[in-house]
Amino acid sequence: MCACDDTIVWQETGDHPMETETKGIYILCEGLFNMNNSTLSCYDFGKGQMISFQDQDKRGSDKTSFDYFKMMNGRKLGDTANDLQRYGSKLYCAVNVSSQIEVLNASDCVSLKQIPLINEEGIARQPRYFAFYKDKAYACNFDGTVARIDTTTLKVDGIVKVGRNPDGICVANGKLYVANSGGLDEKNPDNTVSVISTETFTETKRITVRNNLGTIHADESGNVYVVSRDSYNYTIGDYNCRLHRIDSETDKLIKTYDRPILSFTISGHLAYMYSYNSNIEAIQVMDTRTGEIIDDNFIKDETKIVRTYHIDVNPVNGDIYICDAQNYVINGSIVCFSKNGVHKFTIDAKGINPNSVLFINK
Repeated sequence: MCACDDTIVWQETGDHPMETETKGIYILCEGLFNMNNSTLSCYDFGKGQMISFQDQDKRGSDKTSFDYFKMMNGRKLGDTANDLQRYGSKLYCAVNVSSQIEVLNASDCVSLKQIPLINEEGIARQPRYFAFYKDKAYACNFDGTVARIDTTTLKVDGIVKVGRNPDGICVANGKLYVANSGGLDEKNPDNTVSVISTETFTETKRITVRNNLGTIHADESGNVYVVSRDSYNYTIGDYNCRLHRIDSETDKLIKTYDRPILSFTISGHLAYMYSYNSNIEAIQVMDTRTGEIIDDNFIKDETKIVRTYHIDVNPVNGDIYICDAQNYVINGSIVCFSKNGVHKFTIDAKGINPNSVLFINK
């Protein structure tokens, strides 16, 4: 194509919000499996824009990149980054297929250390998700282990074996709870939650729940909630999901909720839960103190979410941030709502499959 004007202005999608309560957000996008295209971007609320730089490694004439991690470290993050969490002054990122844990300075995303997770035979352990307790970081790994990392030395100082393909981890009552999925064996999935003592770093119990366990979180009262996905039904395009509650005092399964919950986030005593099938895509809110649904459809306006991939809550003002993966192969979006379910703004995530939002304090 040709034209008379030698200046082309590309229209950027998304809003340009400016906030006074929060400095900015980090957005982790896992990219596509085996494509080495995970990114970590940074939106600056003071400037109302995503931070960018000129990346000479990019093909084509437009060298603009929004990969803040590469901007600060001169290299890519890796392949399929599954989790990003902050603990103290550090960020911990689990890069699953690369089998690395990236530890970053929380203030500027400069890498402090790469921790490779490889077993004695040289096989990748594949870290998935984090939990933290006292001076330790714990990573559940898809090879059926949990790694313990000293947050001062940033060295792995222990490995404990759990169930098959653990796909979630949390802390409650001074213990670790690991959701074993067995997800690599569709005909024989795992159905247990491993309980690990943080004092001895040994598995003390396995709680039988239901097949193909996934997201697991604890509420402020110490109750542990875990999702079971069972088998994927290719006819209806959905999982047969349920939500379960475990008492961390007795380590017993005490309740199963007959709700198709695929994943959820807990903030205070509120659980923000979502399903998978786009035909019934809705975010429900449950009061964990009563187990009752207090809002059957959180979004109160006409805003549409194509595919909810994750939910985070801004601890400063209670705003709800939804990671929308769109169709999984184009850039996703970060859609922000007030705590009352009213749309505030939408940001282009500048990466594929956004799965984590972390808030930068002023």
